[in-house]
Parts: sequence; structure tokens; C-alpha cells
Amino acid sequence: MTSYDSEVRALLDSRVDACQTKDIDRLMSHYSHDVVYYDVVPPLQFAGADEVRGNFVRWFDEYDGPISLETHDVTVATAGDVAFAHMLHLDSGTRKNGLQSAIWVRSTVCLRRTPDTWLIAHEHISVPINPQNLQAWFPPGYEPA
Repeated sequence: MTSYDSEVRALLDSRVDACQTKDIDRLMSHYSHDVVYYDVVPPLQFAGADEVRGNFVRWFDEYDGPISLETHDVTVATAGDVAFAHMLHLDSGTRKNGLQSAIWVRSTVCLRRTPDTWLIAHEHISVPINPQNLQAWFPPGYEPA
């Protein structure tokens, strides 16, 4: 693992921690001002830090309390001033309506190195679909009724 790989992994860990604690300012410090973010919710594409920030605030507001975001199978590749990472997250917590929820999401992150740090320039979130019922893939014990 290169030092750049370690730096990217540290940024990704900090990003997850900021999500779990709903620290929007720390979370946004990891994104470039011209970030493009694809999500599973309309309008599906968020361009620029202001739109991405609004999307994260919307997501945070769906939860009553912290968000659990377990990260699995992180892969990082760096070359020069660019990096690519992909991983799975188990997103869970108590929703504002009182329901406990958990869902798998896939995340692909593309980063650019600035003179000071790495910044996320592109992120793509998707939800795996169960081909048997065409519903989101839920972890065992969390299947919708």
C-alpha cells in the first residue's frame, strides 16, 4: 500500500465518521467545490458542493439520532494525482418515523489530489436489487413486511 493509498483510506474513514455523527461541515471538507454526486434519490445527480451539501442534510434529517454506516470491502487505487475507491456500506439506524431500517449501498468514489489533500470529485451511490423480487437488497432480518 502506498502512502497515497493510506491517505485516501484515512479520508474515507473520516468521511464515514462525519456521516455517522452528521457533521456536515467536516463531511463537506472532503469534497471538491465542483463535485458531481450520483445518488438513488431524485434528482439523481447533484452538481457542486451546495447541491451535495443539501442532499446530505436531507439524508441526515431522515434519521432520529446517529446513522450507522458499516464499511465493507474497500478497494483503493491511486496513480499520480487521482484515486479511485469502491466499497459497500450497510446504512442503518432509526428513521424519524421510529422504524429501524438497514439497507446495503454501493459507493464508488473518485478523488483528485490538491497540493494540500485529496478531495472527492465524483461519487456514485447505488442500491443493489434482489433479482427475485426487484426490491432493494436488505440484510437478513431487515426485509420489509
